[in-house]
Amino acid sequence: MRDIGIDLGTSSVLVYMKGKGIVLEEPSVLALDKRDGQVLCYGRDAWLMSGRTPPHIEVVTPLKDGVISRYELTLQMLRYFIEKACGRFLIKPRVVVCVPSGITEVEGRAVHDAATQAGARRTYLIEEPVAAALGAGIDIASEKGCLLADIGGGTSDIAVMSAGKIIVSESIKVAGDRFDEAIIRYVRRKYNILIGERTAETVKRSIGTVWQRDEVKTAVAKGRCLAEGLPKPVTLSTNEMVEALEEPITAIAEAICSVIERTPPELLKDVTEQGIVLTGGGSLLYGIDQLISNVTGIPTRVADDPLQCVAKGTGLSLDRITDIPEGSVVITRSKQQQRFLG
Repeated sequence: MRDIGIDLGTSSVLVYMKGKGIVLEEPSVLALDKRDGQVLCYGRDAWLMSGRTPPHIEVVTPLKDGVISRYELTLQMLRYFIEKACGRFLIKPRVVVCVPSGITEVEGRAVHDAATQAGARRTYLIEEPVAAALGAGIDIASEKGCLLADIGGGTSDIAVMSAGKIIVSESIKVAGDRFDEAIIRYVRRKYNILIGERTAETVKRSIGTVWQRDEVKTAVAKGRCLAEGLPKPVTLSTNEMVEALEEPITAIAEAICSVIERTPPELLKDVTEQGIVLTGGGSLLYGIDQLISNVTGIPTRVADDPLQCVAKGTGLSLDRITDIPEGSVVITRSKQQQRFLG
């Protein structure tokens, strides 16, 4: 039985199978019948139902801000995705699951127990910045310090790593979902039109911008006019996206600066020489590397294939788990800091 790595994100779940690479990528949602509590479908099928269901059917995201908010539903979703990725198995797989760097004892135990109950023979956890760094091809075992910012769906995790350990880190609950909310608020405030989450995400993916473009691009968003109660389209531009996304992107930039301020001088020298690496879906916003570089004064680049870096890194960490006690973090900071996972 092949071992698997799981990027259990607020917005999406990716499964990496050893020897095969990424074998599953699905939205981390499910459709729930509120009358009897039965789950109707998972992943992409459920996501397509968002905003299109009768009152008794709810499209649910069982994770919020990078952690489990509805345990039983997360358990069912994980079990479904593991079986879909692996098929029916006689020998249960060993599983590595990534978690935010700021995870608490209770949250860590919830992720571990959910994965184990969903079908894992042994469960290990790995912090998102470490997984992202591995997936981005960074040599985290090197003595030289590196700074990586993973901007996911529910959380942004920033960390300075050296010699296989996280030296300084910060995890904030500002990421892709907050970008969508910011776009919804902007359209409502400026145009008095209410757009849905799916529409906001589509706009973000097509013209999401945090740094002025030389060429202005536009996208049409359809919503409901709050004054008339009728459907109404609105044309949004990249210039407006810069304004709409200012608040959440500023919070992320400030978190990166906070990590830099707390980085030991010797490692900071390495960081300034090697630059900052961005991963996660949020790093696909146009100009985010230029903005971070401008704010910090440190060269910044977006990793290759940033959406899959965490999943790939989680999978690559499978080679390191042979001698690690079940439940522990694949690459630890200290026994005291990770005591709840042992």
